[in-house]
Amino acid sequence: MLRPRIIPCLLVRNKGLVKTVGFQDGKYVGDPINAVRIFNEKEADELMIIDIDATAKSQEPDIGMIKKWAAECRMPLCYGGGVHSVSHAKTIIGLGVEKVAISSAAIANPQLIAEIAGEVGNQSVIVVLDVRRNKSGEHEVFTHNGVRGTGREPGDLVQEFQNLGAGEIVVNCIDRDGTMQGYDIELARRMRDASKVPMTFLGGAGSLDDMRFLFSELGIMGAAAGSLFVFKGIYKAVLINYPSPETKDLLIRKALAL
Repeated sequence: MLRPRIIPCLLVRNKGLVKTVGFQDGKYVGDPINAVRIFNEKEADELMIIDIDATAKSQEPDIGMIKKWAAECRMPLCYGGGVHSVSHAKTIIGLGVEKVAISSAAIANPQLIAEIAGEVGNQSVIVVLDVRRNKSGEHEVFTHNGVRGTGREPGDLVQEFQNLGAGEIVVNCIDRDGTMQGYDIELARRMRDASKVPMTFLGGAGSLDDMRFLFSELGIMGAAAGSLFVFKGIYKAVLINYPSPETKDLLIRKALAL
């Protein structure tokens, strides 16, 4: 059985660390390299870094920037943003990044998943599904920072993409992004039921208890968060934080009833 992972997710825009609410109004919160160093010290399980402008602006991955993060990072690193080819994925993995995340490229060309998996291995191919409720109140996958609807139901895409070779699915709830009001449990349960590969859920975490619930009640092995790990207190002062190894171990033991 996989051990549950608590994963900080860092959003980058113009080489700076930002935090959004509902994918809007990115607030500058610091330097990504400094954040990586702090998460090293705090022994984070894994780190996810997403360049939120790369796809929206049709930019390629900033290889120089990724190289610096990979060299600094002492934990497994997942990078996403602008990855649209096998060449992109191979170059990024070659820098020492463990996983590459694709989103809009996977929807535009699902076969890319199989092609990348064939070159770097299934375990290194992550598909991110950005999900929100559409005007009809149904969950739909969106791309390009949540502005382009795909008309696709997320559960169908989970099944399609895992069959093509995705080693992990990340479901990002746009409606809960930055709210710190808890995960969308209905969505999380539906996506977990649809998935046969490891799943990480992102969007809305306001406490470690929110993460524990994903582990214990839903069997989701990856709990990711942004605001929870960059803000502190009711006034949301910028402070990079992460549970101590002792706190994390206790949370996981409780979740798994060990």
